[in-house]
Amino acid sequence: MARAPFDPRDPLGIDDLFDAEELAVRDTVRRFCAERVTPHVADWFERGELPVVRELAVELGRIGAFGMHLEGYGCAGASAVQYGLACLEFEACDSGLRSLVSVQGSLAMFAIHRFGSDEQKDEWLPRMAAGEAIGCFGLTEPDIGSDPASMRTRAKRDGGDWVLNGRKMWITNGSVAAVAVVWAQTDEGVRGFVVPTDSLGFSAPEIRHKMSLRASVTSELVLDDVRLPESAVLPGVVGMRGPLTCLGEARYGIVWGSLGAARTCLEAALEYAGGREQFGRPIAGFQLTQAKFADMALELHKGLLLALHLGRRKDAGTLRPEQVSFGKLNNVREAIEICRTARTILGANGISLEYPVMRHMTNLESVLTYEGTSEMHTLVIGKALTGLDAFR
Repeated sequence: MARAPFDPRDPLGIDDLFDAEELAVRDTVRRFCAERVTPHVADWFERGELPVVRELAVELGRIGAFGMHLEGYGCAGASAVQYGLACLEFEACDSGLRSLVSVQGSLAMFAIHRFGSDEQKDEWLPRMAAGEAIGCFGLTEPDIGSDPASMRTRAKRDGGDWVLNGRKMWITNGSVAAVAVVWAQTDEGVRGFVVPTDSLGFSAPEIRHKMSLRASVTSELVLDDVRLPESAVLPGVVGMRGPLTCLGEARYGIVWGSLGAARTCLEAALEYAGGREQFGRPIAGFQLTQAKFADMALELHKGLLLALHLGRRKDAGTLRPEQVSFGKLNNVREAIEICRTARTILGANGISLEYPVMRHMTNLESVLTYEGTSEMHTLVIGKALTGLDAFR
């Protein structure tokens, strides 16, 4: 059998490991991003806004992007690998777009799907899958990040109702959401609440002056004596297992998504270096530049093999949280390094929004932090390897 020619976009032939349905999902998302988002996202980033978020949500619902790895309620029922490939393509466009999809599907919808009542599922999931209702996920607080068990938001019983008070911070989709899944301390332990955002006492002021994820809606959630009926409680879980299970879903998407940002930067650098001449020839022909490309390609495609391995394990039901930490720690860390190296190849042009590199590089600084910082994932892996807890 004749060998296929070497493909710089797929140097290891990893595409051969995907089936036709997986590749079709990837191609659908790639087409959507190219036609609907990529032509505009640099401008949105520069302006610090996502002005068409609600329109985009409906369009994303039409292609089955929201909650695509969930079953029923209008969700696509896709495999973990299919979902991962979608995350990669969304983030190859922009991390803010992948965050919109991840928060909707892997946090807000997943929480209701996994822990919600039948009534909560029937009320919210079909509309969220269609993009008609946007959701957000309230866990992080202004003074509480990596230690969410210390959250200060509280919910107290008052007759047959619950009354919530507190603040959540850095909440993607917050000010455009129709529903918020909010986690709060109670006398029974940490509980989740399905909070319609038109509830009296609920507000979501948008966070401005960001230098990362600028083409994304980020908000604070303020809960001031928000009164909810008993039916607002997620009945399926008590304690930190609830929010942490949801975070595991989102982290899995980041394992794939971060590689999309890295791939875009590598491809931009390859194209630029082939046309940029110094000393009479393209800079792609210089040894030091080729060394950068070799290193970037090694880390990108090793990361893709890791993501695929974790995806196959997730589909088989054997994926462990510690293994997700391996993926999130490695792939985001290497993706940032790929973006930074690509920036050096573009030189001064690397800081211009005429090219995607600086946008992806700054976005990944947020991705490095959310859904568990590198330090936290390092300690998760360290504990798994040694059996000793270094968190306290």
